[in-house]
Amino acid sequence: MQSVLPLSYETPVSKSQSLSILGSTGSIGRQTLAVAKECSYQVQALSCNKNIDLLIRQIEDFQPRLVSVGDAATAAELKERLQTLSLTAKAPEIMYGREGNCAVASCSGVDTVVAAIVGFAGLEAVLEAIGLGRKIALANKETLVAAGELVMSEARRCGASIIPVDSEHSAIWQCLLGRPLNSWKRIFLSCSGGPFRGYSREELATVQVKDALKHPTWDMGAKITIDSATLMNKGLEIIEAYHLFATPVEDIDVVIHPQSLIHSMLSFKDGSVLAVLGSPDMKQPIHQALAFPEILERDEAYAYDPFAPARAMLTFERPDEAAFPSLRLAREAVHGGGLLPLAYNSANEAANLLFRRGRISFVTIFDIVAKVLDDFHNLSSVRMASYDDMISVHEQIMLAVFGSYASEFKQSL
Repeated sequence: MQSVLPLSYETPVSKSQSLSILGSTGSIGRQTLAVAKECSYQVQALSCNKNIDLLIRQIEDFQPRLVSVGDAATAAELKERLQTLSLTAKAPEIMYGREGNCAVASCSGVDTVVAAIVGFAGLEAVLEAIGLGRKIALANKETLVAAGELVMSEARRCGASIIPVDSEHSAIWQCLLGRPLNSWKRIFLSCSGGPFRGYSREELATVQVKDALKHPTWDMGAKITIDSATLMNKGLEIIEAYHLFATPVEDIDVVIHPQSLIHSMLSFKDGSVLAVLGSPDMKQPIHQALAFPEILERDEAYAYDPFAPARAMLTFERPDEAAFPSLRLAREAVHGGGLLPLAYNSANEAANLLFRRGRISFVTIFDIVAKVLDDFHNLSSVRMASYDDMISVHEQIMLAVFGSYASEFKQSL
């Protein structure tokens, strides 16, 4: 744990200077580039899937040496469009697909890789960066959910550092910095409760996609916004915390905090509790991951103001695990062990997409994940697997779910 997750400002981790960003056109990627501009980080490489309109603007602003997109057709279109522009620097090398993502992660001269690709797709490139012993600013929680044991063991072997960018895990990490090992007792992961806080199972059965996409406090991409509505996001974060902080799931609680001002809390053996407060803005944990082990001055506008009317009240409540079984299912996946956490993630990815495309109801997401954990219970016996084994299982589960609800989706894998 010490060699992977830095627990002291004295840990020999270099301050970031040169970045590769996996998933640059997504919410985290865009905010990372805003921080890069604010702090004058060099941006060497970028990857995205198909949003080349935004990628072109990023190329113009940051002049990366390498970019990668989702497929060959998108790469050809990007190359053609860049030829019509008067770029101030040499046009970047253009790659695509899995090979392109891995090239972005391993781009020469880069000291820090920001991992912000959503879902299982981000894992391979993270493993590539880990193999080079790089500093990983990890926003892709599925990396640790699906392959926590492999990722952490490879990071230890290769001397890579993993610093969480998820606001909740960043907060726990900040509370741990400089504290004696084994001095803390319990993690409290904050959760807004999403747009359906207080709904019963019966009420959840009729909610629509447009309603689920209206998060009360955070501005995020579609997939993670739906995960927040189902609390699957918190289930994923429980599994991520289990690996990142090497702690039993019994010592990880989720607390509903509708204001989203306390990003998480950590209780210690002496009865004290530390918390990190801040606006619901991902730029702060991104900034801290990149700046570590330094604390860099920022504009006063970023500071938390306890006197602001919207920040004057902090409330907490327990999650309703009967209506939202996501947390129980996540704990069951961890207890089962092996590749069951991967199965939890893969089932949720498939179900999330089916809901967003209008093929299933909101509550069917829970049913799909529960059924996959039951149908694939034999995965609990797989104690260590290669990346190729994992992607095979991931695709097998996605195909099984799509086969039951939307067979035409199989072609997307």
